[in-house]
Amino acid sequence: MDAEYTNLASLIQRRAAAHPKPRFLVAIAGAPGSGKTTLAGEIVHRLNCSYSSEKPAAAALLSMDGFHLPRATLDTLPNREEAYARRGAPFTFDLNGFLEFMQNVRDWADTCDPKRLSAPSFSHATKDPVPDGTTIPADTDILIVEGNYLLLDEPGWREVSTLVDMRVLISVDLASTRERVARRHVRAGIEKTLHDAYARVDTNDALNGRLVQERVVPGVDMVVHSVDDIGLGSI
Repeated sequence: MDAEYTNLASLIQRRAAAHPKPRFLVAIAGAPGSGKTTLAGEIVHRLNCSYSSEKPAAAALLSMDGFHLPRATLDTLPNREEAYARRGAPFTFDLNGFLEFMQNVRDWADTCDPKRLSAPSFSHATKDPVPDGTTIPADTDILIVEGNYLLLDEPGWREVSTLVDMRVLISVDLASTRERVARRHVRAGIEKTLHDAYARVDTNDALNGRLVQERVVPGVDMVVHSVDDIGLGSI
């Protein structure tokens, strides 16, 4: 596994070095429980380490989770109960805010703008976004953005893929993610019991996962076939 992570990081670094603009943007998308956060974190770690004789990249990681609609907004929706039950589905994110943010990131990446960027994060303790909860350092060469819907071929969402330089999709057997996501819901306090967590997965996360894998934008640069037994392929 370590070798595969390093190989992918090396590929990203080579593409970034050949890129004509100052900064290189990578989107890593996958279904809930696919391992995208683990993969993205490992890639950033390797990019920031001297695993070769080349100069290590200054890489940073950003999650789209900070663009969940806050609970105060969900409370005002006419479909409030559905929005809470389906929290994590595309319609429970601030798509317009995320697109505006990603356009700003694209403009920042294409220039030598020396400023650092702030982005919202997500607190599992409060179950709400945290404004300016994370910072993208000014010396970032490669920004890895991870999230479920970065490569979703649906109105609005498909624009996200046009704002990055490399698109990586994690393909996973959705049946294998059920246990992983359910246990994560219990740890995060989203559900109190595994029984309730399985029910949430079956009526929400599994639906989102199928959407992520069935509605993919054209032009994906690489597919990672699972993270437990990682394999790389281009399409």
